[in-house]
Amino acid sequence: MDTDHIWFKAAHGLEGVKEIGRDPGLCFSAILRDDALVIPDTLRDPVAADNPLVAGEMGVRFYAAAPITTPDGHRLGTVNVLDTKPRSIIEDDTATLADLAAIVLDEMELRLSALRALRNEQKRREAERAAGEQAEKDVLPR
Repeated sequence: MDTDHIWFKAAHGLEGVKEIGRDPGLCFSAILRDDALVIPDTLRDPVAADNPLVAGEMGVRFYAAAPITTPDGHRLGTVNVLDTKPRSIIEDDTATLADLAAIVLDEMELRLSALRALRNEQKRREAERAAGEQAEKDVLPR
């Protein structure tokens, strides 16, 4: 999410939907929570009913999401499940959604760690190359 939009970084079944406005009701509501948000029937939820995914042609009727939260409390996004039919889920399903959000965070942290390691290796190689070039200049007669 940014200040104006919700960006879909990975989606299945939402062909053509890459972003929506940061309207209240679904992802915006979910990212503000510490736990999972489950809306069994979005048309019966006064906040979700006006969301473009609900009121628009997609016709989302079920929504469940868990926030992706860093250990220091920063919320980076959500993992969502949507359906065009109302549904109810059990506590185990909600726990699984929270587990998926934790897995996404782990994968993001692994990627960040790999990028840091790559940058450090590139800096090390650049420093070695520069040191080698300087050594060659020091050895060559002038």
